Amino acid sequence: MNRVSGIGGIFFKAKNPALLREWYRTHLGVDVTEWGGAVFRWQSPDNPTGEGTTAWAIFDDTSTYFAPSTSAFMINYRVEDLHAVLAALRAEGCDVDEKVDESEYGKFGWVMDPEGNRIELWQPPAGT
Repeated sequence: MNRVSGIGGIFFKAKNPALLREWYRTHLGVDVTEWGGAVFRWQSPDNPTGEGTTAWAIFDDTSTYFAPSTSAFMINYRVEDLHAVLAALRAEGCDVDEKVDESEYGKFGWVMDPEGNRIELWQPPAGT
């Protein structure tokens, strides 16, 4: 079973998210949208006619979205079969969150690494 197939997103906290978003927009040309992040679009040899995405977002430093981690960042990894990966991680004794979100954006699950960093696992919708 393949586990991680790529980076789905990079998320980090900032003391002044609005200022930092504007800095990235002005100085690096990141197309920051109203929801506070950007989506980088790409294609791959495995999906030459589809469209892959990597999300990038800045959160307020008071956000609890990364909890129970106290880290200022969270990485989202793409997976092909979220439920199989979560089952394998549980069988290996990893700290896997019981919560799984499923929506039009795909399937999401979470695991903590040994350093206490929350990792988001994402199975994109078919064709993306």
